[in-house]
Amino acid sequence: MNVEVERALADLTEVRDRLASVQRFRGYSSRVAAISGGIALLGGLVQAALVPHPSSLSDVRLYVTIWISCLVAALAVYYGNLLGWYLRNDGRQARYQSKTVSLSLLPALALGAVLSLAVCLQGVPAMLPGIWYACYGLALFASRNHVPRAVLSVAAMFGLIGAALLLMPNQWSALAWWVMAAGFAIGQFWIGWLIAAEGAIESNTMSEISHERQ
Repeated sequence: MNVEVERALADLTEVRDRLASVQRFRGYSSRVAAISGGIALLGGLVQAALVPHPSSLSDVRLYVTIWISCLVAALAVYYGNLLGWYLRNDGRQARYQSKTVSLSLLPALALGAVLSLAVCLQGVPAMLPGIWYACYGLALFASRNHVPRAVLSVAAMFGLIGAALLLMPNQWSALAWWVMAAGFAIGQFWIGWLIAAEGAIESNTMSEISHERQ
């Protein structure tokens, strides 16, 4: 009897996890996406002022410091928003969704970290922008079940830009100040607009249903 109960509970847990993984996550914020885009623009301006076109080892170190700092800031905003949503929603489904979403980016982040370290150790830091673009595209693809469907277009954009940068004959030009700033700012503002647009459509739909019931 106990075995059957445990098996039933395990089945319920599996079903709940699968539902959480495929349902649209409501904790994403268009404001957070826009802030991330602003961080990218700020990073580009800082690089333009300090090291617009890295060409030496010291330049590359400063370049990496700038963009790693931007990554840390963006992740702090992103996971801070997830934590806030987690604390505001005490339902089991909401809690499981927030955990699933928070973990979805980690494989791509880990891959990006390993590849970044590898290319730096091998003396080819000019491949960094391509790696970062491609890995972020993978991260967006991994989150495809939790975000507006149109975000797949943004993921494809990041993937294609990453591939193009990695295949450039002169990769050092990929380290120019505007490369990271332009692509990530456009991508994040695009995501923010998609989230806001979906929220507006859902709000209008709920309002129409409410009026019809009245």
